[in-house]
Amino acid sequence: MAVVQPATQTTHMFLNIGPSHPAMHGIVQLIVELDGERVLGADVEIGYLHRAFEKECEVGPYNNAIPYTDRLNYVSPMINNFGYCLAVERLLGIEATERCQYIRVIMSEISRISDHLTCLGASGMELGAFTVFLYMIKAREWLWELIEAAAGARLTVSYGRVGGVKADLPDGFADRTRRVLEDVRGVLLECNTLLTRNRIFVDRMQGTGVISKERALSYGITGPFLRATGVALDVRKATPYFVYDRIPFDVPTGQHGDNYDRYLVRMEEMEQSMRIIEQALAQIPAGPLNVDQAGQVLPADVMVDEAKLGHVAGFKQAQVRLDPTLQGSTRGFHEAINAPERRAVLPAKEDTYGNIEGLMHHFKLIMHGHGIRPPEGEYYSAVEGANGELGFYVISDGSERPYRVRVRPPCFTIMSALPELIVGDMVADIVPTFGSVNMIGGEMDR
Repeated sequence: MAVVQPATQTTHMFLNIGPSHPAMHGIVQLIVELDGERVLGADVEIGYLHRAFEKECEVGPYNNAIPYTDRLNYVSPMINNFGYCLAVERLLGIEATERCQYIRVIMSEISRISDHLTCLGASGMELGAFTVFLYMIKAREWLWELIEAAAGARLTVSYGRVGGVKADLPDGFADRTRRVLEDVRGVLLECNTLLTRNRIFVDRMQGTGVISKERALSYGITGPFLRATGVALDVRKATPYFVYDRIPFDVPTGQHGDNYDRYLVRMEEMEQSMRIIEQALAQIPAGPLNVDQAGQVLPADVMVDEAKLGHVAGFKQAQVRLDPTLQGSTRGFHEAINAPERRAVLPAKEDTYGNIEGLMHHFKLIMHGHGIRPPEGEYYSAVEGANGELGFYVISDGSERPYRVRVRPPCFTIMSALPELIVGDMVADIVPTFGSVNMIGGEMDR
């Protein structure tokens, strides 16, 4: 008599990964359905870091939003600064000076390299390549020192201004940057030797986290993640801004849309960013040394005494010698990096403290109820962030505060596709796939 065997029952397991898991950055939770080690389904929860960025921007004047933009993608904050400023400038109908546009390009590309180094270094560390992490963070430190030299801060820089930037590049910045880029290339060569043909690394990355170009486009994915599928879409090429149309560079692409191609694309993008920086440093117009500063230099106390007697002829063209407390950017520096637009740009400190026109100009831009007042209207402007298209949609009602600010963060659309990326792969593949997204919580959950 035959023995009937009971039917085998398969039970799927549901597993929480994050938000406390180290690879989830403390702000993302994955609820995955598993059949053994294989992922059958996934649900992504991103709501552990809501910063209310968009509403905070609508509370104060336009320039008050600059520190908030630092905290979107806080690994490459200058790109956020300049993207927001560009949107407001286009709403106002003004254009930054040529030197300022070159400065924005240089600092944006330094920030892009820093972002990619952080992404690839951390992703390598999560797969066991701790040496690569140390090498890349060492290179990032050199770049952050350049950012600190220009902005006075390393991470939350607040360097952009509507109509310009906070300060000009310091003396010797170009030569120092060229030396740093040479050292960074050496680090990338070492990391390329350690990773690119490493059998363990390649096996972990190739064929995992795959997405087709059609699906990537349907999700609205941009940046290195999209370019790894073979779509050569780059905002710097598609809709050039600043002076990117004057600087030749290549847009690297992949073929397979997997984690390995995304690694290769980011590695090549760092080389292209260095190429852009070197060309921009060679092309940037001269700064204050070539600015005509006609007029005599007066001590501030002398100017005040003369003004009391009504002897003000020529004061508007005169420079003022200030004590260290009041000394800011000289007028030459100021004019080189800020648009000649009284509606949006504060006067040089020499003018603010040296003549009544400058004082009134400063007062009108700072005083409550005045400030920057774009005409009624709306504008959407996008730049190429480290993770893709970073867009700012600004609506003005004619007041000194934005009526509405909306951000299009590049990693939000990629996170929307994350369940599709990890389904069918193994649990161990979640970590490199999530790392290749380069999710930044500050911009994703605004």
